[in-house]
Amino acid sequence: MKKIITYGTFDLLHYGHVNLLERAKKLGDYLIVALSTDEFNWNMKQKKCYFTYEERKRLLEAIRYVDLVIPENNWEQKISDVKEFKIDTFVMGNDWTGKFDFLKDYCEVVYLPRTPEISTTQIKKDLSE
Repeated sequence: MKKIITYGTFDLLHYGHVNLLERAKKLGDYLIVALSTDEFNWNMKQKKCYFTYEERKRLLEAIRYVDLVIPENNWEQKISDVKEFKIDTFVMGNDWTGKFDFLKDYCEVVYLPRTPEISTTQIKKDLSE
């Protein structure tokens, strides 16, 4: 069984997120999503989420491409997650290209193109105008 992992906040879930998850799942058999906790988002990313961790987790679990959702508590946990879950492929959007190449010692690293016309940042901006 080929295992895939991706990471993110997935706040204001939209079709760009679903596209990424669908394409990630096509790379293997089992997709794990490491979902940033509220504390990690606030303390490390200075992001305030609209939906709580539990709400975002429930939304992700409802997507058929997602097999397991785990918490992302810090930047450093990626290597231990890859080892613990015996990950074959690490996937992120191509806005992160090169940032996680250090994981190539442990698994394949793939940066997928983002859905260009949609982003949570753009949604928030549009709603505030």
